[in-house]
Amino acid sequence: MKREDVISVMNMFFPARASGANELILNQYLQQTDSPENVRDVFTEILGDMVLVLPVLEVAAYHRDAGVPVYVYEFQHSPLMHGRTRPVKADHYDDALLFLGACFCTGHTVVTGHVSQEEEELSKLAMAYIANFARSGSPNGPRLVDWPLYDQNKNYLNLNLQQTVGQGLKRNRAHFLDVVLPDKLKSHIVNDEL
Repeated sequence: MKREDVISVMNMFFPARASGANELILNQYLQQTDSPENVRDVFTEILGDMVLVLPVLEVAAYHRDAGVPVYVYEFQHSPLMHGRTRPVKADHYDDALLFLGACFCTGHTVVTGHVSQEEEELSKLAMAYIANFARSGSPNGPRLVDWPLYDQNKNYLNLNLQQTVGQGLKRNRAHFLDVVLPDKLKSHIVNDEL
């Protein structure tokens, strides 16, 4: 994938309100080589962040600030059933297969492709988290890594074969898109007017 291709698609998804906005976004994300593979990978990151991650974090903050307990996670495991057919690690909806226990289905809907023992265990953990949350309002329970509330520290759970706790999911990218980019665009507009 080439830079020009990315800008062309970004202009369709995110029509530039200010001249050069999408170019600034791409430059921020694309800090390594402009190899076609790197450009493609960066493009998937931009789409994921702008369409899914950052809106989810914004809604999570609204609910948190309203006093509602909020739990945020990032699904990071690339299911083996997909093999190497995708340029992303974990894709939108991959987590749902585990939370719903799809690898254990034997009826009309079955998972085709290889599911490892580790993925079955991850699915059991995901189902335990969601069942605990449905029962008590908290996903935490015995033998589970403690899933912290999404508070002012912006804690979240990294959901992978090994669970860990993180802080500030996509913090630098969110700061760039919410603070730095608008400032750059303001100065760009002022300079254009002079």
